[in-house]
Amino acid sequence: MRNKKYTHLFFDLDNTLWDFNKNSYLAMQEAFSVYIKPGNQLDFEKFFKTYSHYNQLLWKDYRNQLVSKKDLIRVRFQKTFDELDIDNADAEEMNFIYLDEMPKQLNLIQDALPVLNYLKSKGYQLNIISNGFSEVQYKKLENTGLSAFFYKVFLSGEIKTHKPGTKIFEHAIKSTNARKKSSLMIGDDWEVDICGAMNFGIDAVYLNQEQIGVKKIHFNEKNVISVYRVDTLSQLRCLL
Repeated sequence: MRNKKYTHLFFDLDNTLWDFNKNSYLAMQEAFSVYIKPGNQLDFEKFFKTYSHYNQLLWKDYRNQLVSKKDLIRVRFQKTFDELDIDNADAEEMNFIYLDEMPKQLNLIQDALPVLNYLKSKGYQLNIISNGFSEVQYKKLENTGLSAFFYKVFLSGEIKTHKPGTKIFEHAIKSTNARKKSSLMIGDDWEVDICGAMNFGIDAVYLNQEQIGVKKIHFNEKNVISVYRVDTLSQLRCLL
């Protein structure tokens, strides 16, 4: 029997189920080896660190609708090329190679498949809410076998609204005929996943591998929102 309080579970994808940190590193290694001209003495680690810095800044601006998707995917590489004095490199071409390599990487967060199997067997309806690009996210789900577990996939690029904004959560809840008090968001990003869910008024699980055990926090005594912290996906078995 499932936890009677919850019927609908909404998962983030990157770094919650699909290991974005590891997979993006491997995808960038491949793109770097293919695109950066042979004989270039540039260190990959320095390249990846510089790219990651600009990518994080631009993704924040993208979520806040300060830059377009087109600018995000171009500028993150162009700024990297400029800072590292890489000549004769096309930002859009390297971005194409990188995004093509991304869904080929199949590393999942530890225990992702066993936990999803467990939750499915308990009768929960499982869904995805992600800010990632649709042309990449669907391939990640298919290539890893994750797609079989999910009833619906809600992507910000298709819905035209991003987490942590409440509209994407509202769209997902309505589209699955879920009740807010019976819904639970599970994600790794406190600001994007957890605060977004809280602001919309649904409970959440914060996946933070630096935390130990499970901790429940209540917000607003009149309208209680529960946030659970787990350090591994397997600890969801203690909650659900």
